Amino acid sequence: MRRRVVVTGLGCVGPLGNSVPVAWDACRNGQSGITRITRFDPEPFRAQIAGEVKEFEIPSIIPPKEAKKMDLFIQYSIGATQEALQDAGLEITPELEEEIGVSLGVGIGGLGCIERYEQVFMQQGPKRISPFFIPMTLSNLAPGHISMLFRVRGYNACTVSACASSNHALGTSVRIIERGDAQVMISGGAESSITPLGIGGFAAMHALSTRNNEPEKASRPYDVDRDGFVMGEGSGILILEDMEFAQARGARIYCEVTGYGFSSDAHHITSPSIEGPARAMRMALSDANLAPEALDYVNAHGTSTPTGDLNEVNALKLSLGEEAARRLSISSTKSMTGHLLGASAALEAVFTVKALEEDFVPPTINVENLDPECELDVTPNTGRSRTLRAAMSNSFGFGGTNASVVFEKLND
Repeated sequence: MRRRVVVTGLGCVGPLGNSVPVAWDACRNGQSGITRITRFDPEPFRAQIAGEVKEFEIPSIIPPKEAKKMDLFIQYSIGATQEALQDAGLEITPELEEEIGVSLGVGIGGLGCIERYEQVFMQQGPKRISPFFIPMTLSNLAPGHISMLFRVRGYNACTVSACASSNHALGTSVRIIERGDAQVMISGGAESSITPLGIGGFAAMHALSTRNNEPEKASRPYDVDRDGFVMGEGSGILILEDMEFAQARGARIYCEVTGYGFSSDAHHITSPSIEGPARAMRMALSDANLAPEALDYVNAHGTSTPTGDLNEVNALKLSLGEEAARRLSISSTKSMTGHLLGASAALEAVFTVKALEEDFVPPTINVENLDPECELDVTPNTGRSRTLRAAMSNSFGFGGTNASVVFEKLND
């Protein structure tokens, strides 16, 4: 019998704030977390803006000496995990250690450390490279450090599938609990690639917005004047549990994860297809045993690129049908956070769960002139209350990899 999976804890570090209450309040109110880059001098770059994490404090659980051995994306994931576990009220006892796993998504990994130590090598030679350099940068060291610091001894792995990484990690976590291989999964994603090479590389592809004089207005999904995405960084973590286990320990339950869908375009490195994302969405709804018309809200991939936004709108129509797609509420919270790459789906899952909890659809900001080809209800500029029973979060990545996750209010 397939076990039911519920969400009991949330944590985040990101451009809108370094806790869920702060970030969700900013998201509800349509605040932008995008500013001019401060991490390095952006003046030589075409794109000079990003959704940086601000005023981040190293989590208390990390010994100061160990923090120096971790890239930022690892520190972010630990901070978000600490909040999520506290939110879930979950005590990890020795008896429970082997029943808890970690599944995270990371897109690029320790790019900042790679750049820093390349400079060390060029200027001072190979003997000055830290023996901790490789562990600083490896993507799987985010879940690895989480397992060590929080004494988690079950499944431990990292999914690297570009912008779909965190949704794939969430889907994997759901399957692990459903088949009884864990009682609890710490799942989500982390990213910190706002570096000279990160910004320079995406700018060289002409993928980034160059609205440098108006950072807070640069990420504008569905707007006719959108000109590319804005890089973001951070981490989102969800505590997923076997429903019976959660109920037995008296946990507060946010919602149930009922569907997971995935597909590959098998089409192009960066240019998306319509059929691939539509297939992932259909699979997620089928897995949830949910009719298209029963879906109330979609947290869209919505990156603010001319091709990508329209492609997803058309994929929604294809997967759900025109009538069901038009009655949906849709929003792109990337309009406020920027695009967190491998961590984007994780932070957006946190926002989707909060939307369900509060019956509130967050806005897509900066929609000043809606693209007539993106004519669905994208919740322009101002969020609104609406009864929400089922919601879906979409993420589509380079290489044509797609993942969708369905969340529903708990029905006994």
